[in-house]
Amino acid sequence: MIGTLELGLLYAVMALGVYLTFRVLNFPDLTVDGSFTTGGAVAAILIINGVPPVIATLAACVAGALAGVITGLLYTKGKIDGLLAGILTMIALWSINLRIMGKSNLPLLRTDTLFTPLKDAGILGTFGSVLIILAGVVVLKLLVDWFLSTDLGLAIQATGNNEQMIRSFGVNTDRMTILTLALSNAFVAGCGALISQYQGFADISMGIGLILVGLASVIIGQAIFGHRTVFLATIGVIVGAVLYRIVIFLAISAGLDPNDMKFISAVLVVAALLIPRWGLFKRFQRRRHGAPAVSDATAAVATAAAGVAESAGKGK
Repeated sequence: MIGTLELGLLYAVMALGVYLTFRVLNFPDLTVDGSFTTGGAVAAILIINGVPPVIATLAACVAGALAGVITGLLYTKGKIDGLLAGILTMIALWSINLRIMGKSNLPLLRTDTLFTPLKDAGILGTFGSVLIILAGVVVLKLLVDWFLSTDLGLAIQATGNNEQMIRSFGVNTDRMTILTLALSNAFVAGCGALISQYQGFADISMGIGLILVGLASVIIGQAIFGHRTVFLATIGVIVGAVLYRIVIFLAISAGLDPNDMKFISAVLVVAALLIPRWGLFKRFQRRRHGAPAVSDATAAVATAAAGVAESAGKGK
């Protein structure tokens, strides 16, 4: 169970990236299946060649961001459907990842990783390591909350909520889309780098079906905490990632075939999508939150528009 909690918190980094595209930008980005492996491959090959783990992990984030930029350019400048743009980048990354790794699997035996100090101190695999990883994820969550509260972050939210309206205030929505895709895939690739170091190897197939894991984390968290505010939504994403790993752990402990995990993941996503539609859950949500005067989408658009208009006025 300790290992499950550690993995759940590590995958929460990826889930935060999926949240940025799926919930904030309202963009179905399938690049993550490829950029996750890219992060693991880049970090593994650099660590094997003697690069410090911190620098290797940062390089993995940069590689993931570049993958997101490519998807963004295909969508905004190439006018390719967003779903297809992500698929094209994901397919191309399969070959690129093989080129980076040189083979389908890269072991990290007898190499120092970010988790080596925890292992040497005897902390890895205990509640101490869970608390350390949790602290890092919380810091990352607070950075996301802060970023989305800035004028730039509000402009990104407005782009996802009402692209035409925010464009009328002079915001370049193409740039907002490319930036968000870059940030999202940087998170995903960073998670891939962390997972490869945690499990001790990078594999070419480690990212297959990852988008389902990310969506399950976001949707489960949304079903529990809602998405009225960014603060609650990002908490939900982290909790959803941990709950997803716990459910998988319990399913395997109950004797289910590991080959059925993708099916179980699909069932979890379907359940998380259907639960909020049930009348009892809706009444609970209304009783807890109350009926808002205006939707969060409208508020985000109005706030971002006001910030952009104010900035434009100062520029004049």
